[in-house]
Amino acid sequence: MTLQKKLAILADAAKYDASCASSGGERRDSSNSKSALGSSGGSGICHSYAPDGRCISLLKILFTNACIYDCHYCINRRSSDTPRARFTVDEVVQLTLDFYKRNYIEGLFLSSGIIRNPDHTMEQVVAIVKKLRKEHEFRGYIHLKTIPEASQELIDEAGRYADRISINIELPTQQGLEKLAPEKNLRRTRQAMGGIRYRIEEDREIRREKSTKKPKPFAPAGQSTQMIIGADGANDSDILHRSNDLYRSYKLRRVYYSAYSPIPDSSPILPAKSPPLVREHRLYQADWLLRYYGFDVQEIAGAETPNLDLEIDPKLSWALRNRSHFPVDVNLAGKEELLRIPGLGVRSVQRILAMRRHKLLRLDDILKLRVSSKNCLPFLTTFDYHPSPSLLESEQLRQRFLPPPEQLELNFATPSATNETQSAALTGEF
Repeated sequence: MTLQKKLAILADAAKYDASCASSGGERRDSSNSKSALGSSGGSGICHSYAPDGRCISLLKILFTNACIYDCHYCINRRSSDTPRARFTVDEVVQLTLDFYKRNYIEGLFLSSGIIRNPDHTMEQVVAIVKKLRKEHEFRGYIHLKTIPEASQELIDEAGRYADRISINIELPTQQGLEKLAPEKNLRRTRQAMGGIRYRIEEDREIRREKSTKKPKPFAPAGQSTQMIIGADGANDSDILHRSNDLYRSYKLRRVYYSAYSPIPDSSPILPAKSPPLVREHRLYQADWLLRYYGFDVQEIAGAETPNLDLEIDPKLSWALRNRSHFPVDVNLAGKEELLRIPGLGVRSVQRILAMRRHKLLRLDDILKLRVSSKNCLPFLTTFDYHPSPSLLESEQLRQRFLPPPEQLELNFATPSATNETQSAALTGEF
């Protein structure tokens, strides 16, 4: 099989992994070395994006799409009849160098199916990044997908050469794994994540010590994971509880959410259609609330509302369910209260706290911050503005924030065709 054919197969097989962001990487460059190659900016390298929003500035490939596992939701599962391919170590190294020299990429995102056994696969993957770093002095960004069943020694070695290492948790519950991926185990995945967290923290302690010779940083961009959404029966509360646990227990940099996509010849126990993409978007918004806005999972998706509202963002949804907390006086409220006002983001709150040290804030001062006035005005007060009590108490307040109805397009040329509405992309600071 030609190298081009392998690349076509294995690049396409890697498209289902969404966790290819590079933020948090170590800043490196080769300007002070005649033999080194590449550079990596600490602020991330995601310069270009595919139409679906995924980053394409990394060479994103699988080492092989052959796999001994038979996960029902995976197109590369053992029982699938998808075309198989496998790179050699030298082929991946050369592709990375050639693509970089042509200015196509700024780093490598490498994952793999499991061949022979987890340790054998990890040995091959580690050999690639080791050769790039040591023999070719490649200083670009490298994200390496690791295998939880592999030995801790191999995972440790991967962390010495990669900027970020990650292990996909796949599904939020053990019940889901037992049904759809019986060869995978949540306990083993957590053990591997725990080992990575220990090594990262141990490395940081060593580097804090005053010493003339310090080892290379271990996975300086940390670790991340990915969950598939909509393949099993887990609701949004289950997913967010799992994410919150992973952030607290293993200090993950990111949890990525990937909406399940139906695959050819899929198992009958899988859903016939994928969940709405807006669900993935709402989970990212809820994830942000947990990490940066001081919310708890129970507030966002509790027992009474286990699934997120798909029509409005989770912060606005919480505000409508808890109207007794509003309106909030932006001149007197603390940071925690301000962060809960719909339409105000973290930066806007920081600016409000800085501005009010010098003067009483008026409505114009808030609007100059370019906040979402439609979302925030019913929930705050300023020196010269107070929303009508009837507005906040109105049962029609929710209707104010819903997207306008869309006119269905009728195809008169083919009357039998079914007209479907497409979900609009929801953007804006929440």
